Amino acid sequence: QVQLVESGGGSVQTRGSLRLSCAASGFYFSPYCMAWFRQAPGKEREGVAFSDRYDITSYADSVKGRFTVSRDNAKTTLYLQMNGLKPEDTAMFYCAAHSFPPCQRSNYTYWGQGTQVTVSS
Repeated sequence: QVQLVESGGGSVQTRGSLRLSCAASGFYFSPYCMAWFRQAPGKEREGVAFSDRYDITSYADSVKGRFTVSRDNAKTTLYLQMNGLKPEDTAMFYCAAHSFPPCQRSNYTYWGQGTQVTVSS
C-alpha cells in the first residue's frame, strides 16, 4: 500500500524558511518521479518542484531560486527546502509520486494528504 506522509508545514513570517518532508512507503522509491504541488484557496493546483530518478530537478518559475527539492533514496524521503517565503506561497503543499517520466506533469498517481504552509506579512 503506497503511503506519502508530509510534515514540516507551519506558519512563518515573510522571508522565513521551512523544510517540508515526505516519507514514502509501499513502492520502490528510487526510480520514481517525485514532486511537490501546492494549492491555495480558490486557485488551481500548481506543480512546484519535480525530481526524477537521476535527481534532476525542475521548478515552477514562481519558486526558482527560493525552493530546493531533494530526495534521500535510502530513507525514501522527499524534501522541499523553502527560503525567502512570501505571503503568496501560502497554500496546502502535497507530495506526489509517479512511476515513469516525464516527471514534470500534473497527473501524478499517488498523493499525500498535504501539509499547510502559511506565510504572514
